[in-house]
Amino acid sequence: MTYELLIALSAFAFVSSITPGPNNLMLMASGANFGFRRTVPHMLGIAIGFTVMVLLVGAGLSRVFTAYPAAHLALKMASVAYLLFLAWKIARATPPEPGAEAGRPFTFLQAALFQWVNPKAWAMALTAVSVYTPAEQIGAVALTALIFGAINLPSVSSWALLGQKMRHVLTSPARLRLFNAVMALLLVASLAPVLAG
Repeated sequence: MTYELLIALSAFAFVSSITPGPNNLMLMASGANFGFRRTVPHMLGIAIGFTVMVLLVGAGLSRVFTAYPAAHLALKMASVAYLLFLAWKIARATPPEPGAEAGRPFTFLQAALFQWVNPKAWAMALTAVSVYTPAEQIGAVALTALIFGAINLPSVSSWALLGQKMRHVLTSPARLRLFNAVMALLLVASLAPVLAG
């Protein structure tokens, strides 16, 4: 992989990791509702889960969609349904009673598995492998995955940190409900490119 290609891949990894999408919106909601520390497993699940996804896509999984377009459509429909379900859960989340547990953030495994139904993650992985990785070179695929993992974790962590900082504003139940409703609407809006494509 050339130096220029590494720079271009790193820029793509940063831009695609830092911009809003299902992962980042859910991390911001988690940071606001549970705090940064309790959101760490969610962040690690995204970073490591996505890294594994890039490795598997680069190892040939993307060819399945080329050979079987119906599999891609089925994944797209499942992804949309699951994201709508998550948006509904976020919108309906209510502030806990004083002294009560405020629910639970995503676990590491839930966040890692979520990558497989996250349309933005699929678009990122397929683009990274098809555009920035020389064909049939497992070393280049591993390097692509490593670059994404290294850039993705601090990028997504910034969203959880932003959510935690918002906790100071979301001190009333009404504000927290409004925040959760807005996060749910933004999560649904993040599906627009998927539904249009």
